[in-house]
Amino acid sequence: MKKTEIKTYLKQQKDDHRYRQRLVVDSPQGIELSIEGKKYLNFCSNDYLGLASHPRVIKALQEGAKQYGAGSGASHLINGHSRAHHQLEEELASFVGRPRALLFSTGYMANLGVISALLGRGDAVFEDRLNHASLLDGGLLSQARLQRFQHNDIDDLENKLSNSKSETKLVCTDGVFSMDGDLAEINKLVDISSRHDAWLMVDDAHGMGVTGATGRGVLESAGTSLEDVPILVGTLGKAFGTFGAFVAGDDDLIELLIQRARSYIYTTALPPAVAEATRESIKLMDEESRRRDTLKDNIKYFKKLATDIGLPDTQSDTAIQPIVIGNVEKTMTLSAKLKQQGILVSAIRPPTVPEGTARLRITLCADHSVEQIENLINLLSHNMGKVSQ
Repeated sequence: MKKTEIKTYLKQQKDDHRYRQRLVVDSPQGIELSIEGKKYLNFCSNDYLGLASHPRVIKALQEGAKQYGAGSGASHLINGHSRAHHQLEEELASFVGRPRALLFSTGYMANLGVISALLGRGDAVFEDRLNHASLLDGGLLSQARLQRFQHNDIDDLENKLSNSKSETKLVCTDGVFSMDGDLAEINKLVDISSRHDAWLMVDDAHGMGVTGATGRGVLESAGTSLEDVPILVGTLGKAFGTFGAFVAGDDDLIELLIQRARSYIYTTALPPAVAEATRESIKLMDEESRRRDTLKDNIKYFKKLATDIGLPDTQSDTAIQPIVIGNVEKTMTLSAKLKQQGILVSAIRPPTVPEGTARLRITLCADHSVEQIENLINLLSHNMGKVSQ
């Protein structure tokens, strides 16, 4: 883009109601946020279990900083790999029932690193059309042939795999789709990947910690094994309440990533104190399983109330509850009205979601009360009629 084109582009973004702006939050992450001196009820956080501000997690972060300092000082392969990192990797591997886990600084970097380490020119990667941008960008960066199949359409994937001449093939999917909240067809993907001798990679960013009987994610729900899904990616900045990401698999996969994943090799390790905080989060997930139970109850209650006021079924049983409006301007207006009334709900627009599917992306957390959910529903009911007029 030329310098002279930047102002034109920015103006067009504003005219199309697609201009992105940041909120400046002055409080800890939680169901109530302080922004510019005003309190808001938060329905757009990925802190699903309320661990980001849990006293034990905060204390672990503080103690970690006392022991290891504020930063790691180097990449993992120089001298930035602390005992805290190492112990967290072992505990994450145990948490998901896999031989090894490898920490990355972000989920984006994990996905870029895995795909580009496994694939190159002449290989093929097959991705659900609604995959997260990091998975799609990982496919592009790898220089393999990227093919996108229709969302959760196993027949479309079968056709593309059958026509592929590549010897090395990788199928990638979100576990819980971040904008729709629905689940990947894991068992069907396992079957088709096995029949076509393809790797299967699942990014369970929004399922890890909350989905499955014990919060081990969509693979626990599906009952799959390491052999079924050799590559599992999880993020730590959502249900875990901290920061970072990990890849879990067998010894050979992890060793390959240490040798070849550029987004692991050539970046500073996340602060050891964050690793210590995450270790405490893992303990809390098991000790306070009631948080998952409460979240499930909140999801069911929201869906019931939404149906009562005539909203269409979101087709999601996860914490992500999208209300598709379609029109971008109306979606932005509705989000703004809710904010004026003290409720934060994100307006998600293209290109993050397909054209014509602009939406409110409501996310529920374990700490939301029944009264807060009722308040949200009442304001939705009141405002949606006005916006649609």
